[in-house]
Amino acid sequence: MQQRKWIDITVTIKSGMIHWPCEPVVRIKRRQNMDKKDSSNVSFISMSAHTGTHIDAPLHFIASGKGLDRMPFNATLGKVRILEIKDRQCIKPKELIPYRIKPKERIIFKTVNSNYWKVNKFIKNFVYISPEAAGYLISRKVCTVGIDYLSVGAYHKDGAQTHRILLKAGIWIIEGLNLKGVKPGYYDLICLPLKILNSDGAPARAIISPRSKT
Repeated sequence: MQQRKWIDITVTIKSGMIHWPCEPVVRIKRRQNMDKKDSSNVSFISMSAHTGTHIDAPLHFIASGKGLDRMPFNATLGKVRILEIKDRQCIKPKELIPYRIKPKERIIFKTVNSNYWKVNKFIKNFVYISPEAAGYLISRKVCTVGIDYLSVGAYHKDGAQTHRILLKAGIWIIEGLNLKGVKPGYYDLICLPLKILNSDGAPARAIISPRSKT
């Protein structure tokens, strides 16, 4: 039997990596180091729950929302469709309508953002999901939405609004994906966050595998 191909679409966590400007700098330091004659290697990690590839829980913007430890597995496990977005400003309903998005779909957006991971600074004008597109996704009754930068909402405006629209509707959000070199289409998705009690978000490992059939 041919071994199945899996593609890692996770951003590697490392010290000093790109992060949301108001959040803490990522620091990873060896507290015990075998190179210094310690008996083992033990690392200390300091970072935001929304570092790199991560999942947002409703609790992130909805005070009464679920924590990430209560996320159903089917939110981020199973068939996913990757849609390539041409608009370099934001995702708008008019670009989504031709895709005929179906209820309960998991949708990931590939944009020009995937080119920004090679730039060692935060890009403020990344492509985001407009509030109008968020409303459209709700009307299509999607299950999960993912995007290839650190937020589904804009940096300069509407960021909180887009989050609230999606999360209030029960849509789970994956942020910080790296889709460089990934073709649009149907895949199987495995994306599981750390299980942290009452967490508003947590880093996750995300991998996809091409589907032979839609």
